[in-house]
Amino acid sequence: MFRLSNNLVGILNFVTFLVSVPILGAGIWLAKRADTDCEKFLEKPVIALGVFLMVVSIAGLVGACCGVSWLLWVYLLVMFLLILLLFAFTVFAFVVTNKGAGEALSGKGYKEYKLGDYSNWLQKRVNSTKNWNKIKSCLIDSKVCQAYADKYAKDTVVNDLYNENLSALQSGCCKPPDSCNFTYVSPIVWNAGTTTTYTDSDCSTWSNDVNVLCYNCQSCKAGLLDNLKRDWKKVAIVNIIVLVVLIIVYSVGCCAFRNDREDNAFWKGRNP
Repeated sequence: MFRLSNNLVGILNFVTFLVSVPILGAGIWLAKRADTDCEKFLEKPVIALGVFLMVVSIAGLVGACCGVSWLLWVYLLVMFLLILLLFAFTVFAFVVTNKGAGEALSGKGYKEYKLGDYSNWLQKRVNSTKNWNKIKSCLIDSKVCQAYADKYAKDTVVNDLYNENLSALQSGCCKPPDSCNFTYVSPIVWNAGTTTTYTDSDCSTWSNDVNVLCYNCQSCKAGLLDNLKRDWKKVAIVNIIVLVVLIIVYSVGCCAFRNDREDNAFWKGRNP
């Protein structure tokens, strides 16, 4: 006896299987084409996600459509663990992104960012040299500061730049902190003058080299965390929606598993 719940689980997992194919393909493509640390950083998670979705969807599809109870049991177990992990990550994302905000500057159209304002867990992640080198590679590859320089090249005096609405990354990574009091030449060229002692260590870290700029500054790490904070909150909201969908799918899967158990008991009763 084939039931509605089995059909629903089968359809949902067939759709998931179709989704997993391009994800896996994208991961394999990245693995072959990756030249930078940024691209290499992405390939393994993408491949892992594609394989995971493919295996789970096949288990659910075969278990529901072919009445294989043990595959459905495995599928439901994985779904239950996924729901727990997603719930834990959602709570964690809200907790670690609860602290930190840019500092508004008088007469400026942008904010400046301090690393110490963010959660200790996030600070440790970006203060790791290994992690930051990968992140820095991504920032350079994405030409964040080159786009900033091109966009604001028309600003010939510093007051023009002060009025711009800069993003957290542009403010933290592409220009020195305002406290350095450097002389403005262009959006990514600032003259330090003769002063060698600064209250802000980022002033000594700044370089006019387009591959250095303020990528190693604490303000750049803080700007990244501010971006991450906003993105994680958006992801957490999406996760709540996904959680609701997963719980519904899990409930339907439980019905399908129960149906298979009842069918097996029915046929055993007919064939003593």
